Amino acid sequence: MKKQHDFTKGNIVKQLIIFSGPIMLTNLLQTSYQFIDSLWVGNLLGANALGAIALSSTIIFIVLSFIIGLNNAALTILSQQKGKDSEDGLKRYLNAFVVLLTTISFALGLVGYLFSEQFLLLLGTPEVMMDQANAYLKINFLGILFLFGYNFISTVLRSIGDSKTPIRFVTIAVLLNIVLDPLFISGLNWGVEGAAYATVLSQSIAFLYGLFHVLYKKLVPFSIPKLPSRTEVGLILNLGIPSGLQMSVISAGSAAIMTVVTTFGGGVVAGFSAAQRLDSVLMLPAHALSTAVSSMAGQNIGVRYWNRVKDIAKYGVLYNFSVMLIIGILVAFFAEYGVKLFIREEEAVEFGTRYLQIIALCYPFLGINFILNGIVRAAGAMYQVLVLNIISFWVLRYPLTALFATFFGETGIAIGMGASFIVSSLVAVLYYRFGKWREKDLFREK
Repeated sequence: MKKQHDFTKGNIVKQLIIFSGPIMLTNLLQTSYQFIDSLWVGNLLGANALGAIALSSTIIFIVLSFIIGLNNAALTILSQQKGKDSEDGLKRYLNAFVVLLTTISFALGLVGYLFSEQFLLLLGTPEVMMDQANAYLKINFLGILFLFGYNFISTVLRSIGDSKTPIRFVTIAVLLNIVLDPLFISGLNWGVEGAAYATVLSQSIAFLYGLFHVLYKKLVPFSIPKLPSRTEVGLILNLGIPSGLQMSVISAGSAAIMTVVTTFGGGVVAGFSAAQRLDSVLMLPAHALSTAVSSMAGQNIGVRYWNRVKDIAKYGVLYNFSVMLIIGILVAFFAEYGVKLFIREEEAVEFGTRYLQIIALCYPFLGINFILNGIVRAAGAMYQVLVLNIISFWVLRYPLTALFATFFGETGIAIGMGASFIVSSLVAVLYYRFGKWREKDLFREK
């Protein structure tokens, strides 16, 4: 199909730009779920409600992160099968992923729903935010299958070189969310729960449409689900478990940082929450390029075209650094206006603005991590990336944030995180250059 790309040949720079653009747009639309929720909640219900959503979202990401990791494993396995031009391999591994993801989604959704309040207590959620945070969290866990259903479809399409079709699914969800949010929050007077219901309903409709569209158009070789073979399950778990743990390390590290933030009170929590909402949008180019280079490198690793893999990494880093530097400069100048989109309380605005101005110029270094780890992940070196993430979050980011916050107060939160971005990028470069990730061969004949 014309929408699918063979990345084992052709101009790498052109492919990188064309392929990453739709991913960036899709990620922007997807991020706007909680962005839109935050706009409505912050303006209609106040800073405490906004903080409740931020805390709940941290827990949601922790519990869902293992499935995100399995999606990363899917991107690695399926892109290499695409590079090998193996239709049968694509079909078999697609089936295996569908069965495993469905089972794990139900299990994590149930656990999250039953223990939501306990998770929030571990975060140190302020009492004034607890009821709203717990309600928002429980409702979102009810929709976990829909969220990851259409995310998985998007991952499959990108692995075979199609980054445009997923835009359709996400656009439907976002448009529905824009309409349902004010209706449920204010019109029906459901408050924070209305924001959660609007998001889950929008995602479920997007998933059902995406499933129908992909099956009807025969975009990928899906089949009626059946029990996968031991070999397929073994490879998926061998990649998926460390990949899922990578995401758990990242999300748990974010939660740990939130425990530092909550010690400074509700104003700082609200300001940090608003800044994080902007962060989630500002880092989209780096996330999109990471996904793009992982798909492109995966196809070339499948056929062992190492010179093209090296060029993909080089141009990916240069492209990312340039884009994120421009974004960082803009953020430094316009941070206050961005924070005020969400909140108006003086203390919260002041902290959110100062946080963004300090950390803005460190964005390009964090992007380097995304690009190089995406290349290493494409080879199937999941345990190695897991170690890199442990170093990034638990050896560098959380300790430095806590340390600088101890010495410089709330301002130290941004200083510590920015310093960790720079140091962890150097670690990523060293491993990419000298590590043994190129020795991985996922489908070596026995």
